[in-house]
Amino acid sequence: MDRFGFADTRLGLAVSGGPDSLALLLLAHAACGSERIAAATVDHALRAESAAEAEFVAEICRRLGVDHAILKVKVEPGNVQAEARTARYLALGQWHDDARAAVLMTAHHADDQAETILMRLNRGSGVPGLAAIRSTAEIPGWGGTLARPLLRWSKRELESVVSSAQIEPVRDPSNSDEQFDRARVRRFLSDQDWLDTQALAASAEHIEDAWRAIEWFAAEDWETHVVPDSDETGRGFRYYANVPRAIAIETICRVIGELGGDAARGDAGRAFDRLWRGDNASLAGVLIVPGIEQIAQTGVTMRVWRFSPEPPRAAQ
Repeated sequence: MDRFGFADTRLGLAVSGGPDSLALLLLAHAACGSERIAAATVDHALRAESAAEAEFVAEICRRLGVDHAILKVKVEPGNVQAEARTARYLALGQWHDDARAAVLMTAHHADDQAETILMRLNRGSGVPGLAAIRSTAEIPGWGGTLARPLLRWSKRELESVVSSAQIEPVRDPSNSDEQFDRARVRRFLSDQDWLDTQALAASAEHIEDAWRAIEWFAAEDWETHVVPDSDETGRGFRYYANVPRAIAIETICRVIGELGGDAARGDAGRAFDRLWRGDNASLAGVLIVPGIEQIAQTGVTMRVWRFSPEPPRAAQ
């Protein structure tokens, strides 16, 4: 817990009753005691057993002297896993605030991380995607801090923690349902004894460090190299683009956002390539025109890209 800077603060734990989240509960209780932690279980009502599983967690928390809440949610129709995740985090975010917790903690572990990085490699993800499951982030759709303190722990280690406490955890059958990509990747990893999930998770952690560095430099790039450039045609920006491609892509996306557009990083990367060659680019309703300027104060020649709303197309 100290690694995350949450010493002496109240911790909110998301505990489903599965082996991973029960291990989180037991480890947090051992490290912090019952006074500093609170737990919540989300009942999605998607399986007949869900209410009983929530009560099972409540009973364990009673034995440990840990405050516990059961959060009942309604899952909207559509992609069940995605909608359940949205409902879950909204409920947990509200509970986290009500419980006055400094942070919401989930039990994602090294095996989850390994699965995620393989899935994203298979999709051709860039640096932010390969950073995979972040050790800290915002609670999705809510805000506030989400932390995942178990990313260096293997599933086997967490199972051992729960077994040592003589607790039989809940088993969610969807975790092994191979109609879902993650379950298929999980099966693949379990069949490859030469693959080290903790080493894969460590690689994701290194990529996360690299991504945070890119984010930092992109924020600096925005502050120092982007200036307003409005004229009679409307609002615009000039961008003095003399940074590595990965940083420029983030700045391009931010400028597009400031002008009311929404650009994916892949599209911004292709726009960067056109602009670097000296060609105009059009992205999310924004026209970008490249040029060269000599900076008066220094005499240095720099690339400058002008961003402005795309002019309306002529009627056919």
